[in-house]
Amino acid sequence: MGNAAAGDSAAELLLRAAALVPPAHYALAALLLACAFLYRFLELHLIGDLLRGLRGGRVALTFHPASHVYHRVASKCRSLHGRYLATPWLASPHLQTLFLSISGRPPSFTYRRQLYTVRDGGTIALDWLLASDCEEEDVGFCDGVISRDDSTPLVVVIPGLTSDSTAAYVKHLVFSMASKGWNVVVGNHRGLGGISITSDCFYNAGWTEDFREIVNYLHQKYPQAPLFAVGTSIGANILVKYLGEEGEGTPVAGAVSICSPWDLLVTNRFIQRKLVQRCYDKALAIGLKGYAKLHQPVLARLANWEDIRKSRSIREFDRHATCVVAKYETVDTFYRRCSSANYISNVSVPLLCISALDDPLCTREAIPWDECRANKNIVLATAPNGGHLAFFQGLTAGKLWWVGAVSEFLLALHDSPCMHRQKAQEHSLHTSLESSIDKSPYVNFMEDGMVTAVTNDDANNSDSDNPISNEMELRNGMVGVQQDGIATEIQNECDGNRSQENVTPAQGPVGSQEQPKQNIDKIQDAIAPVKISINQLIRSQGRSVWLLTYIAFVTSWPFLGALGFILFRKKFRNSLPAKRL
Repeated sequence: MGNAAAGDSAAELLLRAAALVPPAHYALAALLLACAFLYRFLELHLIGDLLRGLRGGRVALTFHPASHVYHRVASKCRSLHGRYLATPWLASPHLQTLFLSISGRPPSFTYRRQLYTVRDGGTIALDWLLASDCEEEDVGFCDGVISRDDSTPLVVVIPGLTSDSTAAYVKHLVFSMASKGWNVVVGNHRGLGGISITSDCFYNAGWTEDFREIVNYLHQKYPQAPLFAVGTSIGANILVKYLGEEGEGTPVAGAVSICSPWDLLVTNRFIQRKLVQRCYDKALAIGLKGYAKLHQPVLARLANWEDIRKSRSIREFDRHATCVVAKYETVDTFYRRCSSANYISNVSVPLLCISALDDPLCTREAIPWDECRANKNIVLATAPNGGHLAFFQGLTAGKLWWVGAVSEFLLALHDSPCMHRQKAQEHSLHTSLESSIDKSPYVNFMEDGMVTAVTNDDANNSDSDNPISNEMELRNGMVGVQQDGIATEIQNECDGNRSQENVTPAQGPVGSQEQPKQNIDKIQDAIAPVKISINQLIRSQGRSVWLLTYIAFVTSWPFLGALGFILFRKKFRNSLPAKRL
């Protein structure tokens, strides 16, 4: 028997030993492996929350050190300086995102609908919830409008992709702001909210024209009401892109971006990388095809309907539908041109950006950290958890953390001097020009590497006789100064109480007798900082030249000495010191 056992192979011995283990132990091991796989696959963080004592992760803020938006507004928001703890039974970005899309537990209320027709014939549904709706019915609202002299702050909400005013996260935000005494209006994307497409134009991730018209309409209709904006997901990308396009010319006093994709190309590649992300990709593609199905008669006339119907991803849908209707060359061209990360530097409105680092749709790889840090108007808040537009908190998951943070930020901004004020010169500049092609400034690269904005008048009326100022011209409240080959545009300060109709653009050169002396003093005051900057640039360039000369001498003298010794070694040998040596 011992000899037979000794003759058995190692594999047979291992099988015999495994057979002695009770089946219940194998079942327990399989269950543990499955739990570990699900914990990893669903990106659960419940154990981490328990190890931290259920305190949650700290919210990180990124901002410019000299940002008044942070020091005077964001610093007063307790939510942004605390921690976020997710609902324990939703301690996963996927569970949070799934629960938000299925239920979300939104508050119950009824919108007041107003239909607005844009210039191209499209129809947009504006869904209103007024502060009076949370207290008393039918107060201050008549035939879809509020009082023109009403100074109650107004918030415009832009939903996400294929979402409308009925989405759970939108209703959470709308009800929260209306409960704070503010009026709220949701600008549904065209073709959504139960409204048919009435033109040959569809919305997309970079389509800002609808929001621009809505903002201008609301500002003209209710000029006394401070106007704020909140964008979510794709709506956040549209909002930030719009703010970057408008710059100082927007009537928006402040804005908030929630879970923006930032870089559409990076985000699209991210959702095609892993298995769980590909599931989101297919789910969103199904939603887009459902949106297209609602408007098939119009879309089938503009693009190939069979290709759209067979699309299995967002990229395929954008290739067959978005790029064809919006006339983009390729999908990557569409993503690059419509990414809001390209417009951050020109945002001139106080902007709070909230993102979750575990967002399963909008990856953290696309967050423009440095660009947000360089802009004094932007405060970026990132939480370690939260999912996509979810951020559920509490045992019952009845609240969204980011909704409270938005309320705090907008209330603090409204009570601070940091609210953006629209400059009247921007609109007078655009309306008074005869041709935007002939008169708009273009980019000129100087020989010294400076990038300047010049106009056609600068190129045609140059004069090099004056060493201080080659040319000065007042045009629509703008002063174009070209000095020492560096062209700069300086904008005159105008009285904020003066209306746009009373602004008369001044014409003619500065030296003309018709020009008031007061304008000359303003121009000289405006030129003074330019002179100082140029002098500093010259001094810094001078120091740089001497530093480069010193470095060149120190690094090259051994090579020059060796070369001289080789060339003149015969003369050196015949010299008297060489003979003595």
